Amino acid sequence: MDSHEPQTAIEPALKVKFLSHGTLISADLEKSRKYYEQFLGLEVVRTSPISMMVRLGSNHVYAVVQRKNYEGKMPALFHNGLDVDTQEDVDAAYKTVIDGAEQWGMSDITKPKLQHGTYSFMFWDLDGNAWEILTNPEGGYTWIFEQGDQQGKGHMDKKFARPGVKTPS
Repeated sequence: MDSHEPQTAIEPALKVKFLSHGTLISADLEKSRKYYEQFLGLEVVRTSPISMMVRLGSNHVYAVVQRKNYEGKMPALFHNGLDVDTQEDVDAAYKTVIDGAEQWGMSDITKPKLQHGTYSFMFWDLDGNAWEILTNPEGGYTWIFEQGDQQGKGHMDKKFARPGVKTPS
């Protein structure tokens, strides 16, 4: 199969229609809410004494569930992406995260770099949730479905052609 051809449609076993949400953890919902609204700019709604929902720019939401005394840390591989338009926007976001790290309890902030076909950096929030700020075109990763199945390293290749990102020659 050519890597740029979509796979033949297969009738799925489940008849679901929308990937609606994921879950984040919080040790203190009030602190987390302030962080999500005032620092990340997310829309927040409280759904119960131990939960809330957050979203930004789409109908996909994250449930945020309180788990007191949680001291874990989300592995980097399971991070959450926040998209910006340009590499300059990533650099500006990096400065903002560095400047706000102490106030908002962010840690383990990596330096921006070109990786897996995008320019990005990562950090962990006050609850141990991992975040990546990255360049992505309008619609986030939806463009990759137009590429079809990848061969070799796929989008992890340093020379992967990605819309709107300057790649090394």
